[in-house]
Amino acid sequence: MTQFLIDTFIKNNEDINNLKVRESYGTLSSLVGIVLNIILFLFKILIGTLSNSISITSDGFNNLSDCATSLITFFGFKMASKPADEEHPFGHGRMEYILSFILSLIILFVGFELIKNSVLELINPSGITFSLISVVVVLISILVKIWMSIFNNTLGKKLNNSAMLAISKDSLNDVIATSATLISLVFSSFTSLPLDGIMGIIVSLFVLKSGYEIIKDTIDELLGMTLDKEIVDKIKEIIMENEIIIGYHDLMVHNYGPGTHFGSVHVEVDSNSDFVTVHDIVDLIEKKLLEETGIMMTLHMDPINFDDEKTKYYYNKMLNIVKSIHPNNHIHDFRMVLGETHIKLIFDLVVPYNFEYKDEEIKDIISEGFKDEPNKIYIVPTIEHEYI
Repeated sequence: MTQFLIDTFIKNNEDINNLKVRESYGTLSSLVGIVLNIILFLFKILIGTLSNSISITSDGFNNLSDCATSLITFFGFKMASKPADEEHPFGHGRMEYILSFILSLIILFVGFELIKNSVLELINPSGITFSLISVVVVLISILVKIWMSIFNNTLGKKLNNSAMLAISKDSLNDVIATSATLISLVFSSFTSLPLDGIMGIIVSLFVLKSGYEIIKDTIDELLGMTLDKEIVDKIKEIIMENEIIIGYHDLMVHNYGPGTHFGSVHVEVDSNSDFVTVHDIVDLIEKKLLEETGIMMTLHMDPINFDDEKTKYYYNKMLNIVKSIHPNNHIHDFRMVLGETHIKLIFDLVVPYNFEYKDEEIKDIISEGFKDEPNKIYIVPTIEHEYI
């Protein structure tokens, strides 16, 4: 059914990085959500009123909030698909993350409202009138929400879209909520316990947990996260497949929304190379990175001089020392400045996050490794972390 809807309503549906295609996916998801949630809302309000069930009525208003969520999704995708302009040169893709943030707030609000009503029902139980039609409507609602969860999860994973994945998770919460409603509806006639209120509280906790998880994931995206290892490995592979590239460092990628990534990296080349040739190769690497990863990368050339034996000696010694401190340490932009009475070693040192040593302690350890040198050695490190 999902693929049928995609093929029927979305042209060029495999071109998922195309802004218009993404907008079409968002429109499809939104319209399906609006139509189905309005139908569920109307039926549940009717049945909830007739059966005097607070859980069914609350579940109905939950569907109404889901309808509002679908409307927000619709307008959010419209905004996210807008092309770059003078004020927003990197596009509007991050609107998808802002949209997910708004959806998570709505889910949290619904959760708090549900728990408030459930506590009131627990204190003053009103009693539920059982009817077969109520059970049938609730069962149909569960099946519809299961399909909606699968539908939005399929679209969300296809587009790597956090808003759709949030809607999928919300639909799954609705399945749990409505299942609890069904339990209270069926078993309330066999016990004096206020099942309606108890089940409402359990459902509310699930909804609040889901809202928290979505808001956390969305904030992580807005703050910036590391790339998937597969993409990082692909970037490294494309860069290092050229023999003229000795190494690389300072690789960083910025996410401006799904399918919109910009990045930069410093590539190390022999200082004796023909820089016109090197520049041409670097241009080709940038184009290949864009074609195969979808990331617009800017490569900066760092000339490295290893013809000088003294520089090579101090570089290798420095590398051995920093590796002895931690095997994941590495150095780049290494250069040696000769003075009349001393040698200054200037370099960037990349250390892991949560490294146990402070900057001054690292400098002291490295200096200790050079104390037996005939010349006075001054260590000038710039200590940093990797961005990927």
